[in-house]
Amino acid sequence: MNQKELERKIIQHYQGEEKMMILVFAQWCVNHDLDPQNLYAAAYPNQSSNPALHEAMELTVSKAEAGEITDETLLGVLSLFGNDDLAFVVTEEIRKME
Repeated sequence: MNQKELERKIIQHYQGEEKMMILVFAQWCVNHDLDPQNLYAAAYPNQSSNPALHEAMELTVSKAEAGEITDETLLGVLSLFGNDDLAFVVTEEIRKME
């Protein structure tokens, strides 16, 4: 495998993991009756809509069908990808729920 192929595989792997992080976020929002797009917009007001978030929302299931995603799990996943602004907005929502 040459350097270009290796770089391509690494990028593809990261993008796949990033999609999983977005799906975890979207499902957590569904599980807590929150709108993922609104939370994302609150965290990143200068960004246009996120196509990956739209894609993830199509993959979410109803709250009744979903497994639990703990607050700590979501915050950990967001932290792994450096989504500190989104983690802050999620933390504020968690505080409102308490």
